[in-house]
Amino acid sequence: MSSLLIQLTLASAMVVTTVFVHLIGLGVLVRILRARSWLPVYEHLRPITLLLGASIGIFAIHTVEIWMFAGLYLILGAAADFEQSLYFSTVTYASIGYGDVLVAKNWRILGAIEGAAGVIMLGWSTAFLVSLLAQSKLVRHDWLSGPDEPPAHHSSGQSSSAAR
Repeated sequence: MSSLLIQLTLASAMVVTTVFVHLIGLGVLVRILRARSWLPVYEHLRPITLLLGASIGIFAIHTVEIWMFAGLYLILGAAADFEQSLYFSTVTYASIGYGDVLVAKNWRILGAIEGAAGVIMLGWSTAFLVSLLAQSKLVRHDWLSGPDEPPAHHSSGQSSSAAR
């Protein structure tokens, strides 16, 4: 099998595995967040604690995914040692791409696909956090109301402008 085909096969397997890990990780995180038994008793601290817990959980999920790629680079001999493979994986996954550490040339397609997967996983996590913020109503603002009118309160199902 050609080097390119091997890279594409491994990259595809890693993308599927990464998506699976992310999906399972977010599922577990949602179950933990819904349990709420670990949240403080003080009602005003719950949204902040929920957001903090979700952020730490998401960071842990991304750490697992980055370490998976780093481990693969190490197994393949694409990096000199684990520190180099972990560093390369982290800057690639996050699409920082400093370029000061590179994997072996015959594995660079795998690295490029990790970057694409990382962007998608980071975007997915961002959407998850935004959804959590919206559900917790931690940030409340009616962006459509003008500077002179108060934000609409939807107690009757109508906006303030429709009620006038």
